[in-house]
Amino acid sequence: MIGKLDEYMRFNESALGLRAQRQELLASNIANADTPNYKARDIDFASALQGALARSAPPAGVLAQTDPAHAGGLGQRGDFLPNGTPVLYRTPAQGSADNNTVDMDVERTQFADNALRYEAGISLINSQIRGMMAAIQGGS
Repeated sequence: MIGKLDEYMRFNESALGLRAQRQELLASNIANADTPNYKARDIDFASALQGALARSAPPAGVLAQTDPAHAGGLGQRGDFLPNGTPVLYRTPAQGSADNNTVDMDVERTQFADNALRYEAGISLINSQIRGMMAAIQGGS
């Protein structure tokens, strides 16, 4: 029974986790907009979500982070998120004198879009929980 409930919530749980990690990457890009030689980073959300749903355990060679205070964190070694999702570097539309690839217009747009999709995911989970509570209580 618990396994079925877990499976029912798994998609939105995975999506929200990836959205939160992507939001951290985008915030890091914005924070480093004036840092010389900083390379803007992002993830391919669709393939990351497919990968997260395909596996239940971290891939080989990636330690499971069971607490946010553990070392490692986002972008471990600059190559992967804690769940094994590869971190990609954004290709700049126009070069800069200091070799920084952050385009603030792109970053702000991506940040706002990701935040909106995160809020939509929260609404979907709330609706799922309300539906399950109604089924458990046998009412409307």
